[in-house]
Amino acid sequence: MSGLLFTLTAVLALLFVLSIVVVVHELGHFWAARLFDTAIDRFSVGFGKPILHWRDKQGVQWQIAQIPLGGYVRFAGDDNAASVPDQDDLESLRQDVATTEGEAALKRYFHFKPLWQRAIIVAAGPVSNFILAIVLFAALAVSFGVISVEAKVAIRNPAGPGAVAGIRDGDVIRRMNGTTIANFNDLVNFTRTHVGEPVRVEVLRDGAPVILTAEPTLEQMNDKVSGHIKVGSLGLQTHKDARVERLRLNPVEAVAYGGQTTWMVLSTTVTYLGRVITGKLPADQIGSLLGIGNTAGKVAQAGAEGAPNAAWGLLGSVVSLLGLAAFLSVSVGFMNLLPLPVLDGGHLVFYAYEAVARRPLPARIQAVSYRLGLALLVGFMLFATWNDLQRLRVFNFLGGLFS
Repeated sequence: MSGLLFTLTAVLALLFVLSIVVVVHELGHFWAARLFDTAIDRFSVGFGKPILHWRDKQGVQWQIAQIPLGGYVRFAGDDNAASVPDQDDLESLRQDVATTEGEAALKRYFHFKPLWQRAIIVAAGPVSNFILAIVLFAALAVSFGVISVEAKVAIRNPAGPGAVAGIRDGDVIRRMNGTTIANFNDLVNFTRTHVGEPVRVEVLRDGAPVILTAEPTLEQMNDKVSGHIKVGSLGLQTHKDARVERLRLNPVEAVAYGGQTTWMVLSTTVTYLGRVITGKLPADQIGSLLGIGNTAGKVAQAGAEGAPNAAWGLLGSVVSLLGLAAFLSVSVGFMNLLPLPVLDGGHLVFYAYEAVARRPLPARIQAVSYRLGLALLVGFMLFATWNDLQRLRVFNFLGGLFS
């Protein structure tokens, strides 16, 4: 695939997965607000000027905007950027609504809802992302089954920490630090987040359990989807005789599998972030939209490989991207729960203060918190973009043009 064609594929794939994840997130806020009869001005798919819009019976303007990067829901009276007005703003809004619409209309405004209802409306966005992930994982499991590769290993690097610890070809990894390793994917996920820590490894060797201690080390790999990445590794690979199964799940089993997979992705994300903050893992693997776009393009490309015609190739790409959307949805749900004022988690922190103090946070503190949160978020995005530019060897490419 040519560079230009891949770039176009990556952009379209990114827009596809991002639109699904963000729109579902905003729909979570929307339907929770509807549940409590909250006045809503607008629901937008995309940002910028609308290219198509209509108004429903409840007076909500639905629109599709020019910039197809997610979307947003806007509540009536929601003029404050942080969506958390202070006491003076609330009083001014109260007077305006009472004058123009009457006192009865106040109960429909988001900012005059009981605190517990506002908290539910805000939390409904991230919760919707987790539900979306469960649904997508479950739907894919029902439709295509689940591939499970036995955690029977072979030594890939004779000088690696696995071999040094005494792991041998043909060993079956059963537990690591007490965590059950059901398949090779579990082994990879556990190892990647425990770099530099002694890990108690229980293996099955010739039918007998053997207890070993291994310490995963960082290894640079060229992943066909993610590019050049650093991951925790024991220097192991799947054994040629490892059992491979395609598990067929009924709908109930699939939902349980979806929940388990969503929890696994979430717990791995939390563990990874915690180890980055404590300095146990490098932060240079954190990615941005650029990295997600590259991954989406590779996933779409892989899904279309081997298809007999363009229609089947498109179907394969869509199915593969739905799997990526499930993983991304978990990440978006988690990130939005972080306690930054510009995110849902920051709103929940403000509500916690309001619950204790019996009044909203003062406007001055809100403004400072909002600006600080925005600065941290922008800084994080720039840092993540820098990581992606290095990981994708963009600087090497640009240097080659002028050498």
